[in-house]
Amino acid sequence: MENTAKKRSVLFVATVSSFLTPFMVSAINVALPDMQSEFHLDAITLAWIPTAYLLAYAVFVLPVGRVADIVGRKKIFIFGIWLFTISSALAVISSSKSIFLLSRVIQGMGSSMIFPSSLAILASVFSEQERGRAIGITVASVYIGLSTGPFLGGILTDHFTWRAIFLVTIPVGMVAIYLSTWKLSGEWIEAKGEKIDVVGSVLYGAAIIVIVYGISILPSFESFRDILLGLTLGGCFIWWEWKVSSPVINLELFTQNRIFALSSLAALINYSATFAVTFMLSLYLQYIKGLTPQACGLALMAQPLVMAICSPMAGKLSDRVRPGRIASLGMAITAAGLFAMAFLTPQTSIAIIVSNLAFVGLGYALFASPNMNTIMNSVESKFYGVASGIAGSMRLIGNMLSMGTATVVFSLYIGRVQITPQYYPAFLRSLKTVFLMFALFCVAGVFAARAREK
Repeated sequence: MENTAKKRSVLFVATVSSFLTPFMVSAINVALPDMQSEFHLDAITLAWIPTAYLLAYAVFVLPVGRVADIVGRKKIFIFGIWLFTISSALAVISSSKSIFLLSRVIQGMGSSMIFPSSLAILASVFSEQERGRAIGITVASVYIGLSTGPFLGGILTDHFTWRAIFLVTIPVGMVAIYLSTWKLSGEWIEAKGEKIDVVGSVLYGAAIIVIVYGISILPSFESFRDILLGLTLGGCFIWWEWKVSSPVINLELFTQNRIFALSSLAALINYSATFAVTFMLSLYLQYIKGLTPQACGLALMAQPLVMAICSPMAGKLSDRVRPGRIASLGMAITAAGLFAMAFLTPQTSIAIIVSNLAFVGLGYALFASPNMNTIMNSVESKFYGVASGIAGSMRLIGNMLSMGTATVVFSLYIGRVQITPQYYPAFLRSLKTVFLMFALFCVAGVFAARAREK
């Protein structure tokens, strides 16, 4: 009975906290035009509002996963919620784009501690036979955050200002802090006494920062220099990880664990193809279709709403059926939906757009929970924190690649200007190019998901 109560407490806290970060990510998208007006941002700088958050997340998620295994997953989890809540308060009072972008960086740091730690705790408490259902419920909470974010974000932006989006997350964060402090009993330390790899963490973070910055300034000469420098730092990181006795990443997880390696690759491809969809469609619906932020948010709810409904079922199904097959089907459905979006025009009806979003949401739900279940089931318990950190890293690196793809296409078609009516034809060409590229990403992902079954 005590074990059952513990499982329920862990699942409840993980579900509440998993709602926070995706709600913020999706709510921000519908407020981007208002932020552009207030801070006088060009199209490239506007893309850095979500990218700054993703970059901070990606830099810290792997080291934090390792630290959580060593010092305690609950400690890192609670600290992450504190950081997230404080950063929301900073965003509310920000008076310049520099302060606002700083708040997004801090928010990314906090988020890097929340979801991976909660996932590792879930894997520690639930057995392999029931883990898929628990992960499915948590992932559904993520999608509920994603689905309510655009709608509530639109209402808050329409009737108050975009700052209200950050304001409403503060009390939710305080509730999550209370629940995790007083209702989450025990601590989970699977690698107690092992050393923290500071050098590896710095090399990894530096490589990510330099590469992402290089991508953001494409196609200039300096961009190729920075990307090459970042790849060199990445090579140094891999060399160091093979050498050090207590690495940030145990590279044998990739070299000797085929299922883990290919599942991580499939996740990277899927996230690279899907994250910027909301960003691009938010701009399309407001600039090209003339929707208000509230109406735009309502339309964008279709994708995450389908995800929230289907994810628990997909996760439970992955406890019984080989998850690779379910994930491959999901990736194929996503590819078809993204390909259809490449043909959006100013005359495309809202009903068709919503239907496409729902179709992509179905594919994403069939992929995400089974793939995550596969990743966590493929490693030993002492690697749960690292594995969830790697999964989170794949998600955020994929998200950054997705935003990077959109940013590069913007640079080529539009340049550093505000999106005004004279640039709408160039924006539509950007939209078509981005969605065609995303569809091709997913086609490659189908092969990665199927390869692990052989």
